[in-house]
Amino acid sequence: MISFLFVKVTHSPEGMETLRYFLFDVCGVNAGWKMEDVMDEEIEVINNTVAPDDHVICALSGGVDSTVAATLVHKAIGDRLHCVFVDNGLLRYKERERVMETFERDLHLPVTCVDASEQFLSKLKGVVDPEMKRKIIGKEFICIFDAFAHELEQKLGKKPAFLVQGTLYPDVIESCPPPGSGRTHSHTIKSHHNVGGLPKDMKLKLIEPLKLLFKDEVRQLGRILKVPEPFLKRHPFPGPGLAVRVLGDVTEGNALDIVRQVDEIFIQSIKDAGIYDSIWQAFAVFLPVKSVGVQGDQRTHSYVVTLRAVTSQDGMTADW
Repeated sequence: MISFLFVKVTHSPEGMETLRYFLFDVCGVNAGWKMEDVMDEEIEVINNTVAPDDHVICALSGGVDSTVAATLVHKAIGDRLHCVFVDNGLLRYKERERVMETFERDLHLPVTCVDASEQFLSKLKGVVDPEMKRKIIGKEFICIFDAFAHELEQKLGKKPAFLVQGTLYPDVIESCPPPGSGRTHSHTIKSHHNVGGLPKDMKLKLIEPLKLLFKDEVRQLGRILKVPEPFLKRHPFPGPGLAVRVLGDVTEGNALDIVRQVDEIFIQSIKDAGIYDSIWQAFAVFLPVKSVGVQGDQRTHSYVVTLRAVTSQDGMTADW
């Protein structure tokens, strides 16, 4: 038996050529896959899943994935889609203001902003394990969405039954295998808050129209849906936000403020240099250690922040 476990990644020598040979020469598969067909198929699935009188909630983060997912579902069901943007206190510098302004100006999607900073940060106090952070954040997001669904029920007379998420295929891959699956040859890379971090007793049913696509494919779909290019070119930002960009307790000291400021300076410098679009992802990480340095010709002893920038094609492997 031939294993194609790593043939698909871009770092595998002759990987794509091997896949092409296996699919087209050995199996005789026809290469008729088009993103326009994916869009039409997903719209059909959505319309077959959501009844004509059903309302749907969409979790918007301002990133590529959730924006494309929201635009696709809005194309399918129109104003029965209700988007919610949650400020969890773990966003980047002025992220809330920038995202809400862009949604209103460029996408014309109906978006409600919920400030839940205190709710999230209180649950994260004292938590240092990144996997635990992800699980806590996933659970709190669902609590917010359930509350939002209840508010809509009071307004509409019917409670929304579905939640749209911008889950991608890499999210599913990295969150596998699920507990008790019996799979011993694959490991959980990290539990994405929208996959492994979701509570088992959540009441909303999921609609994940992008869950079989990679990031580069989502950008293709976004262009077909006429999502503005600046949105599509945004660097990936994790759903748990700065909680996983701060190693240690995010509520301790001014760690969040420090990493926000450094990240903003770093990203702006990359944009000023004209290389933002050629980089897949760039970010700052706060380390819970102090080091000696020199500032203003004086000795200083302060926290360390690391900077990282990588290039990639699909987000599964990267170069730096």
